[in-house]
Amino acid sequence: MDAPLLKERERATFNVTELIHLLNGSEEETKRRKELESWLYNNPVFRQDDRYQISREEVYERGLQKTRELVNLCRRKNIKFDSLDFARLNISTLEELPFFLHVIMFIPTIRGQGTEEQKRKWLPLAEDLKILGTYAQTELGHGTFLRGLETKATYDVSSREFIVNSPTITSMKWWPGGLGKTCNYAVIAAQLYTKGKCYGIHMFIVQLRSLEDHKPLPGVTIGDIGNKYGFHTVDNGFLRLDNVRIPYENMLMRYAKACDYIPPVNPKINYGTMTSIRVDLVKDASVILAAASTIAIRYSAVRHQTEIRPGEEPPVLDYITQQFKLFPQIATAIAFHFAGDYMHRIYDKVQSEIFDGHLSAITELHGISAGLKAFTTDTSIAGVEICRRACGGHGYSNASGFQRFYENWLGSATYEGENTVMYLQAARYLFKCYDNPKEAPETMSYLRYPQNKMEWNVKSADDVSNYATLITAFEQRALSKISSTAKKLKNLTHYGMNRNDAWNAASVDILHSIKAHCHYFIVKNYMQSLNHLKMSSPLRQVMTAVALLYANYGIDEHAGDFLESGFMNGKQINLVRAKILQLLKEIRVNAVAIVDSFDFDDRFLRSALGAYDGNVYNRLFKWAKLSPLNKTEVHSSYKYLRRILQSKL
Repeated sequence: MDAPLLKERERATFNVTELIHLLNGSEEETKRRKELESWLYNNPVFRQDDRYQISREEVYERGLQKTRELVNLCRRKNIKFDSLDFARLNISTLEELPFFLHVIMFIPTIRGQGTEEQKRKWLPLAEDLKILGTYAQTELGHGTFLRGLETKATYDVSSREFIVNSPTITSMKWWPGGLGKTCNYAVIAAQLYTKGKCYGIHMFIVQLRSLEDHKPLPGVTIGDIGNKYGFHTVDNGFLRLDNVRIPYENMLMRYAKACDYIPPVNPKINYGTMTSIRVDLVKDASVILAAASTIAIRYSAVRHQTEIRPGEEPPVLDYITQQFKLFPQIATAIAFHFAGDYMHRIYDKVQSEIFDGHLSAITELHGISAGLKAFTTDTSIAGVEICRRACGGHGYSNASGFQRFYENWLGSATYEGENTVMYLQAARYLFKCYDNPKEAPETMSYLRYPQNKMEWNVKSADDVSNYATLITAFEQRALSKISSTAKKLKNLTHYGMNRNDAWNAASVDILHSIKAHCHYFIVKNYMQSLNHLKMSSPLRQVMTAVALLYANYGIDEHAGDFLESGFMNGKQINLVRAKILQLLKEIRVNAVAIVDSFDFDDRFLRSALGAYDGNVYNRLFKWAKLSPLNKTEVHSSYKYLRRILQSKL
């Protein structure tokens, strides 16, 4: 191990293993995770050493090889696709595989929206991979606005079939993972027409390719959409359907039926699969930001830069400006970890209620998941870039590991709902609860008592170390934003503007309101989660410092909001800033140990800068030697260079 990291680890004040187990849930969960990871990391099929030296076609082919290997592993070990073990393997595969939408969207949609008879028919085929499916919702001209989708499924009463059609160029399905070359089936989101009337979006199972030779079926135009920022292993595709006929039974009909149309009790039930992915994205945001923080913190402890005092070139991590960049990213990653845990608990609870026939909680789940999906993905995308820049020039190299996280994660701001639209959808539920506070769920309980507290009872740095005081601050910020925006909406409608136009006119204020609410929720959940967890005194001291940094940094970052409402004054903001500097100093001694507790294997990080041993410079040189340009001492294109060098001006 490189000496700087060894020194950092020796000075830690808490037991790293204890925090690893706490974040994993238990010692047993940690052991199981490591066992699952070892199955992949010790398998040469999953190697990644030359990932950036091969073409996209080779990357895709390797993705299919890894898919086959992963499927065989799951069969040998009897791991089900809907299990926690598979979710862990999914993360550990190092890249998104072409069949993952089959697992996380195609199968769950059939399971959640199919009748018992439909599930008996389709689930065995899908779970045993006799068919491979994807989830085709987004169109070339329509994404998050689902009611605007143009694909039609018209019920033909005489033949008891649906005619599925893409009537325009903009109605082509566009972006579904695995659609281009991998999958032979899809769940298609389409407007249901029966007896000349449109009944909105419903889900249909459509076969796309032959099960014999994998060629597209008649009426099916299908292919890959081309290179993207990331997800190079995945064949995101396009699909155009020209009056393709499917049996009546291929409409998923657990909640609605086409013949003598029976509507679903709650239309949002059709979006259940998307909601589950949004819930997962909250936890994924934690993983991505934790990985980026690990790379940046370890590198900053190894890299020495500039002299603070003559003859003393300290590690970059000793600079307060570097700590101010990176330590909040650690705190945010842990905050999102607990938010992800909360969202999974709520999702499981609501799903059990849905299966029992109680659909009232769907709206709440949709609202919360949409807001937190947008908030956590926006924040973590920005956080990865902060970590990359904090690594200086070497952060720009693919050897840093940042490219893989950034290029794949960047899409999270737009898939499963573009984030601005997600915020606005969540805000509709938030303002509905504000107008009807008795209907507000526990996450919005502060709306039941909307009295603005105009003063913050903070007079010393010790006061901003109190969880309840900090939670109150974010609560009041959210309430101030929401109430002022609600008044603006009321005034706009009072002077003659219809509700929809008023909503658009006030949309910037609405965005600020929902973001403030999401921030409040994250802070409150973070601190309440820590209060309920058992841990040793040294670990609690460290975790408390990190949580306090998250909250105080959030106040400093949005100081204008807190000052604008009159809830805080300038002296109190200065106390917050002084507390942040104190917390940076407290966290500095444990920074490397904290990111060690995220417990990422080097083969997951794939980073010359963030490897556990800290041997940065040898790894960078080894990486450079792998470049295809270095296969020969003189490149074949020297013939062009020679002509330039030998020419006369």
